[in-house]
Amino acid sequence: MENIDVLVVGGGHAGIEASYAAAKMGLRVHLLTILVENIGLASCNPAIGGLAKGHLVKEIDALGGLMGIITDNCGIQYRILNASKGYAVRGSRAQIDMDSYRIYARNALFKIENLSISQELVEELLIESNQIYGIKTNIGKIYKAKKVILTTGTFLNGVVHIGKSISKNGRIGESSAIKLGENLSKLGFEVGRLKTGTCPRIDGKSIDFSNLEIHNGDFPPPNFSFRTSKDSFNPTQYPCYITYTNKQTHKIISDNFHLAPLFSGQISGIGPRYCPSIEDKVYRFSSKDRHQLFLEPQTKECSEYYVNGLSTSLPFDIQEKVIHSISGLENARITRYGYAIEYDYVMPTELKHTLETKKIANLYFAGQINGTTGYEEAAAQGIMAGINAALSIKGESEFILKRSEGYIGVMIDDLVTKGTDEPYRVFTSRAEYRLLLREDNATFRLSKYGYKFGLLDDISSILKDESNIKNGILFLENKNYTPTKEFLKFLDSIDEIKINDITNGIQLVARDSFDIEKLKKLDSMFCDMSDIALEQIKIECKYYHYIKKQSAEISKLDSTLDIKIPANFIFDDIPGLSLEVVEKLNKFRPNSLREASLISGITPASIDVLHLYIYLRSQGK
Repeated sequence: MENIDVLVVGGGHAGIEASYAAAKMGLRVHLLTILVENIGLASCNPAIGGLAKGHLVKEIDALGGLMGIITDNCGIQYRILNASKGYAVRGSRAQIDMDSYRIYARNALFKIENLSISQELVEELLIESNQIYGIKTNIGKIYKAKKVILTTGTFLNGVVHIGKSISKNGRIGESSAIKLGENLSKLGFEVGRLKTGTCPRIDGKSIDFSNLEIHNGDFPPPNFSFRTSKDSFNPTQYPCYITYTNKQTHKIISDNFHLAPLFSGQISGIGPRYCPSIEDKVYRFSSKDRHQLFLEPQTKECSEYYVNGLSTSLPFDIQEKVIHSISGLENARITRYGYAIEYDYVMPTELKHTLETKKIANLYFAGQINGTTGYEEAAAQGIMAGINAALSIKGESEFILKRSEGYIGVMIDDLVTKGTDEPYRVFTSRAEYRLLLREDNATFRLSKYGYKFGLLDDISSILKDESNIKNGILFLENKNYTPTKEFLKFLDSIDEIKINDITNGIQLVARDSFDIEKLKKLDSMFCDMSDIALEQIKIECKYYHYIKKQSAEISKLDSTLDIKIPANFIFDDIPGLSLEVVEKLNKFRPNSLREASLISGITPASIDVLHLYIYLRSQGK
């Protein structure tokens, strides 16, 4: 253990990706977790992906991470959300067999030669001269390492609430990391308190499905990983069911607001705004007669169902009354009660864009410790922390994704520059260039990095598709079709509306009615392309002018950020810069506008002002 390069603390979704990435990059990695059998456990809902979250999973996969592969191997229902809307806001989601998921994740890590795992609780960080060199566990064992990545989830001073019942747990039934939480506070980190919750689980055989709305997966099922063969991907899909709360349900809840920890003052942590508890929904939306609930199978045996939409910390007897008031659940038996959990997090403005802490060198944070919520957000941070820790040890340049390159870049930039005072989750609306950051093109955006870092073994098929897409778009840009008898006859043969004037190839293929089979008939060059490449050509034609506009904006922004800040440049007398911005610029003395933009608290508006005055002073003004 004296030869550890990277020590990862925590076996959740962030810890899995961090340890896997660093180990795949050739480093000696050790993973410490409270319970080995719970590596990769789905603590809350048994699902991966969703709106914007699906983007993160695809990006993790494009970088060479595990989440997409595990999901494809352990999924029990697959859907595309927002399928009727534009490609930029569509999101893949899969119900998972949560037992299979954790077993697959654990075994995947155990199979890596230079990755070791042990079951211990970390209590203290070992620091010298503002650098971490190791940790100490609850059994007194010391591990020394060049880099340490904390992925502690909800375990830092975790407290579970069910009614008035309070227990010190990081997850129901598992010990809270109390001493480690205290240690971080003593080290001077800005620590806050957040809250999240989970829903009751129901014995499957006690549910009456007869009057419930069935909710099936998509066919063919959409896979997450580009490394999964579409030809062999044919999982058995299991239905979910839809039911609703009602006036009686709401009366039971409102009559017992005084027993809800959320309202009694028992909970002080701030909860997720976009995933509120049922008691919060009933309180805030009192005019609504009902709220939709999804009954989601937790495994392929369908022995337990997760009641999605019913997150609660009400007392157990009130939970039972609530459940029994709902259609289909009149005689349902609760196998696991819902609960709320409060936990510590560290303000993410304490971090660099690499996820290394500013206070302590070689120490990285990833996941809910940074104030995020969700498996996908955690995993995305984990892979970035693992990659950057490995690159630093190898003496190579840091890896920072721009906001224009991926949702991972958007999320990390939001966290480290703005911070958060509530559980942060990713949304498509957070991305300025979401039309370019679609799920469907994640591999084309990011696989080059995965290959460069050694996380992907072969991207030749991606490179071939990328070349074909470029050539296909170029061909269509330079091809104009005229309404000759011959071409009108061709359009009629493929069931396309005729053209009346000269029509550019981009405009023709952009039609909603024009699919990839018609594209193959349009010109022989498209016949040798994969369906993936053809689909990309179709999408890029549809949004051609918008894509061009956003690409131009990004190019302009990049050229601006590359501008150098002259040595000894004086920031103090620039109108439009706040005192805080000036203080930070003087402290860090960035060499370029890009470096300045990465400083916490330096806004885009500040960069615009700085850019203007660099120009004015260069002109002697």
